[in-house]
Amino acid sequence: MAAPTSDPRKRSKRGDGDDLTEVGDGTEQDDWMQAKTLVKPDDQLELNETELKEEFTRILTANNPHAPQNIVRYSFKERQYKQTSSVDQLAVHFALDGNLLHKDSDEARRQLSRMGLSEQKEEEKEEEKEEVAEAEGGAAAEEGGEEGGAEGEGKEEGGEEGASPAPPVAKGGSKEKKLTNQFNFSDRASQTYNNPFRDRGTVTEPPPRASFASNVTQWEIFDAYQEDFEKQEKSKEKKVLPGRKEEGKTKKKFTMTETSNDDISRIESATKIVERMVNQNTYDDIAQDFKYWEDVSDEYRDQEGTLLPLWRFSFEKAKKLAITSVCWSPGYKDLFAVSCGSYDFMKQGNGLIIFWTLKNPSFPECFFEADSGVMCLDIHPQHQHYIAAGFYDGSVAVFSTVERRDGPIHRCTAKNGKHTDPVWQVRWQKDDADNNMNFYSISSDGRICLWTILKNEMVYQDVIRLCLPDVSAEGPDGIKVPTTGCGTAFDFHKQKDYLFLVGTEEGKVHICSKAYTSHFIDSIDAHNMAVYKVCWNHYHPKIFITCSADWTVKIWEMKDKMDKNEGGDDSRKPLFSFDLNNSVGDVAWSPYSSTVFAAVTSDGKAFVYDLNVNKYEPLCEQMVAQKKKTKLTHIDFNPTFPMVIVGDDRGNVISLKLSPNLRKMKAEKKGAPPVDEATKIQREVEKLEKILSMVREQPTEATAN
Repeated sequence: MAAPTSDPRKRSKRGDGDDLTEVGDGTEQDDWMQAKTLVKPDDQLELNETELKEEFTRILTANNPHAPQNIVRYSFKERQYKQTSSVDQLAVHFALDGNLLHKDSDEARRQLSRMGLSEQKEEEKEEEKEEVAEAEGGAAAEEGGEEGGAEGEGKEEGGEEGASPAPPVAKGGSKEKKLTNQFNFSDRASQTYNNPFRDRGTVTEPPPRASFASNVTQWEIFDAYQEDFEKQEKSKEKKVLPGRKEEGKTKKKFTMTETSNDDISRIESATKIVERMVNQNTYDDIAQDFKYWEDVSDEYRDQEGTLLPLWRFSFEKAKKLAITSVCWSPGYKDLFAVSCGSYDFMKQGNGLIIFWTLKNPSFPECFFEADSGVMCLDIHPQHQHYIAAGFYDGSVAVFSTVERRDGPIHRCTAKNGKHTDPVWQVRWQKDDADNNMNFYSISSDGRICLWTILKNEMVYQDVIRLCLPDVSAEGPDGIKVPTTGCGTAFDFHKQKDYLFLVGTEEGKVHICSKAYTSHFIDSIDAHNMAVYKVCWNHYHPKIFITCSADWTVKIWEMKDKMDKNEGGDDSRKPLFSFDLNNSVGDVAWSPYSSTVFAAVTSDGKAFVYDLNVNKYEPLCEQMVAQKKKTKLTHIDFNPTFPMVIVGDDRGNVISLKLSPNLRKMKAEKKGAPPVDEATKIQREVEKLEKILSMVREQPTEATAN
């Protein structure tokens, strides 16, 4: 017998990668194969036979270990969040999308021909045809064609005998063709427990319905239009005639029902919240800078700082107007108000009062339009919804943001003390003995008026008239007429509210008292041109600052009568004088330090000084205006945040963040208790007093030498 040869089909059952395990006759494999050596770790446990044969049972579950177990969903029935009991444990490891084709379609035939399966199917079909032909031939041989059938069968048998070894080769050859993207795999199935699902249904009551039917005719339409026309006519009536109180009450009820039924008023608060959210996303980078960004370069320079531009507030109706005053709200640290008017005598028009918030820089919170330019405003320190304003035509008014009115709730006229010149500044004061609100105003007509708000009217009282004793004009008959000064700014003392400063257009600064209405406590020839701002220091009771159109900012000290007599002419000299090379529109002390102040000029620059760091040069001199020939008019510090707002003559307000060098504070020791307000004020006074003592000593040393 011949030696058995290895069957190629049996060998093909092995993987192609099993060649390394075959033992060959030659020594080629032994030459390059490396002997496998087991490397045993030093800390491996040595187990005996009993321990090695010990079995550990592990139970496999169908739960997904990565599936969350604490999913909660909102239950509308119970109106609360409830934990979901059923969690999807299915984890998909492999997914393959496929498609089925009909075997007789053109696409299937092309794939079969490409994979070589069409020839195999044709051979199988031919074999089936031959078998059918054999059956038919046998039947024909019985009828008389036995010889032909026998010969045919003999030929077929001979063909089969001759081709008997060939079919396995042919079949083997056809099986050796592998299909593309095929691999050996094994199927395993396991039955897992599925959590039962529960169906829960509820039946709700249908909403109430009512059927309404009516016929519409021409006269009904006419009556409806007439009724609507009468409503519009009633809403246009603003003045109520005396003696018709009942009609006024019905009108108020009508307007209240109209506003309550208005759909927009219902969603006003919700839309305002959504608007602030959209703006917070829109200006997210600015909000991040405002909250967290600090200028790192300040660590490498001691006497320099920067102003980081933040939000820019602009309103369409204020584009052609100038910002005439800015004022932060005492109760809301993100809210401020600005007044808009015109400083040009030839270009007078309407005015605006605008309330802006840092939470919505795209549109104002509210605004009031006026028929005359608004030159100044002030927010009441206790009742923040009351705003006092002064106009270019000399009138003063009180607005309220709570009452839904387009105009002021109180306004003076020519009959009750209206100024004859523009009102340049107004300032609220403490309530009087009868708890009536009152404020002061100053105008170019030389009058400083006290305005007291009663229930239905506003009463005025002249506090002082600014007379010029050295200058007198001659009348038509040679009579000397006293000349009045033009007041431009004033400021009340922080501790002594009866004491106040007055700046005039002639460059003088008067120290006045509410008790003396006929003369001044003191007068100083402060500047050569109009004084635009006077301001007491927040901490030191005797220090105040002034700015003027003569390009200078000066710091003064109020002298007592004894000091004034001893000091002579030196007492009239300022403690500090700074030349800013352009007209200074406004100056403001910082609320956090007694030595820091800021000023703006007509060439678009902002200056920040710190006397404790540098007594001669500003720590920051920065161009703030974005366009050429834009004048900066006013500046004010935020009482809480390290930022300032600056107004220009184009109706824009720019907010700026102070870098760390511009707001240096005394570092507290670690673990020390927080400093109370009195101690902080005392420290700031001592810090400023130390600098002032150095300045005061200079003239005495010069005279001694």
